[in-house]
Amino acid sequence: MRGRIMPVRFELHGFAYSGPTYKVALALSLMGEAFDYTHVNMMGGEHKQPPYLSRQRYGQVPMLVDRNNGRHLCQSAAILEYLADMTGRFGGADLDERLQVREWLYWDFDRLAAPLYKARVVKAGFRQAPPEVVEDCLNAARTALGVLESHLAGRAWLVGEGATIADIDIYGVVCCAGEAGIDIAEYPQVGAWAKRVEALPGFRSRADLLPMESRVAA
Repeated sequence: MRGRIMPVRFELHGFAYSGPTYKVALALSLMGEAFDYTHVNMMGGEHKQPPYLSRQRYGQVPMLVDRNNGRHLCQSAAILEYLADMTGRFGGADLDERLQVREWLYWDFDRLAAPLYKARVVKAGFRQAPPEVVEDCLNAARTALGVLESHLAGRAWLVGEGATIADIDIYGVVCCAGEAGIDIAEYPQVGAWAKRVEALPGFRSRADLLPMESRVAA
């Protein structure tokens, strides 16, 4: 692999348009963990074929392989918690913070990611839905962004005094707001927080981290 003596520890399988894949790629980048990237041809249905399903039971992306122990990990929130445990970074300073981080991960999936991502894929033409369904999704996403806006008033990060996987997880949704048809400028606290995430050492955009072809770590 380009002259490397040993492969890197992590291998990420995903799709360039996938917000959940970006969450994991961003976490790896912020944690200073190089990773090999395997592009999954979702447009061709590769994620629903037996070879992939044998390793990712849900037929989704992302999937993270930890070559140190052979684990194959599914679901972006679970992967983020695993990476925080393995690297000792971004997991929260103590038990109370870790519990708050987990609450935000669950809240995001339920209240923000689900409606915002759905509106995004419809607007991109990957799926179809009646206009009223899309509007319901956008209203739900705006309500969730309002919760974030209120929570971030007077604080730099979602939990504690530093960035955690909660910030990484939710940033992976917020950065897609424009593609869903939501102007993040309407949420100045959220916008300022997003810029703080983008200023973290190791931050890279989705386009930089997720190409449309497989790539080994530099």
